[in-house]
Amino acid sequence: MSMEKKIADLKKRREKQHQGGGADKLDKHRSQGKLTARERLDGVLDPGSFQEVGLFAQHRATQFGMEGREAPADGVVTGAGTIDGRLVHFASQDFTVMGGSAGELHSVKVAKIMEQSLKTGTPFVFINDSGGARVQEGIDSLSGYGQVFYSNVQLSGAVPQISLICGPCAGGAAYSPALTDFIIQTRNAQMFITGPQVIKQVTGETVTADALGGPEAHMVNSGVIHFIAEDDNEALLICKKLLSFLPNNNMEDPPEVPSDCNVEPSAELNAIVPDDPKQPYDVRDVILRVVDNFDFLEVQAAYAPNLVIGFARICGRSVGVVANQPSYLAGVLDINASDKGARFVRFCNAFNIPLLTFVDCPGFMPGVQQEYGGIIRHGAKMLFAYSAATVPKLTVTLRKSYGGAHIAMCCKDLGADRAFAWPTAEIAVMGAEGAAEIVFRKEISEAEDKVAKRKEMIDMYRDAFSNPYVAAGRRLVDDVIEPADTRRKLAQALEYLHTKRELRPSKKHGLIPL
Repeated sequence: MSMEKKIADLKKRREKQHQGGGADKLDKHRSQGKLTARERLDGVLDPGSFQEVGLFAQHRATQFGMEGREAPADGVVTGAGTIDGRLVHFASQDFTVMGGSAGELHSVKVAKIMEQSLKTGTPFVFINDSGGARVQEGIDSLSGYGQVFYSNVQLSGAVPQISLICGPCAGGAAYSPALTDFIIQTRNAQMFITGPQVIKQVTGETVTADALGGPEAHMVNSGVIHFIAEDDNEALLICKKLLSFLPNNNMEDPPEVPSDCNVEPSAELNAIVPDDPKQPYDVRDVILRVVDNFDFLEVQAAYAPNLVIGFARICGRSVGVVANQPSYLAGVLDINASDKGARFVRFCNAFNIPLLTFVDCPGFMPGVQQEYGGIIRHGAKMLFAYSAATVPKLTVTLRKSYGGAHIAMCCKDLGADRAFAWPTAEIAVMGAEGAAEIVFRKEISEAEDKVAKRKEMIDMYRDAFSNPYVAAGRRLVDDVIEPADTRRKLAQALEYLHTKRELRPSKKHGLIPL
């Protein structure tokens, strides 16, 4: 065969592989409002940057009708390309090829491109759209899953990993996203271990796929996912924005973006915290006025909303923000909020992202269910995560900072490099009302006017302890600042702490209270 014919044959073969499951299946896929596996890559990568690996890969199964059955690219597109000039490795499952089912070679392709991600120190993005394990390949498909899970763990803490759930993600396949750092799920996607049919057979319960594994279920109830996207295009945009805050790997600092670093005082901050300590407000109003361009990418917005986490920039530098939310459960720390915060703190620490903590917390959530659920164990995760973090840690106390929650929200004793407080800060073992009932019980009980006496004692305790100056006097607060000046203080602290280095005892790893 001449070279001309060989080249023509090559082009024909490549075109066939690019067609996935064929024109009919691709059209059906698009009719459901979904992008194809390759269109998803085109939608996020710089034009012309994608280099595919494993285009001609084919399964080697012969049983159950698999012999001679073609599976273009074996149902998953893998390779590398650039996003805004930064290298990223990808795997994108093709649902039009055998339902995107994961067989042996399918999973090997994914694991191998993950290895390339680790070797080059670049992020890995896995776009999931699969019916699950390829049952025709039996235990070989399970072996493939195992290789992917193992690779997820090898990459963990070394390079950022992001999962996009753009279709079904069922059974063992769900554990790969769960091992990654962030999960973005589209409205028309489902993710679960056992489907509605199996649950019906085993327990007798009737549940729909959306109620079981839809994005709302995982955002609000399980806390498995981090972002909900309306469709594939929005999922890709979220992925792109998220990556813009993150470094390529754990050996690099996050990328800096050009900034005029305007740190002029914001008078609006002086009026955000209400005079009434029981009145709520939205802590995001504080965050948006402190960070660059009112730009805050909130993570897990609808899960444990009493704690707000997310990414922002101050003078062009990425920061991870953790903040109590007074407008929900008064900003109290409960089991879910503790897990949410601890996981985020550990991610930021792994990838050299400074931590900015805003405190307005009355304590840990009381109650039998919280105690039985392990609030002690879960709350300890916050203590562990902040104590173990060696990145620059900045804490701003806005209002309440009581009891164990004062410590858990990154106080000086947990290693905060800068601890600022607004004049409205109340730093104490507990609120003045509860403390007065304990400390001045005798005086109140013996008073003729118990109501007046109780108020007098509450005011006395508040004046003595529920202000930032006592804490500042003990050097537990570095400075009491005007709210309007917060951005300038934080920008200056980040600049001074940029080269922070902190040595820790040599050990394999700490034992976080899981």
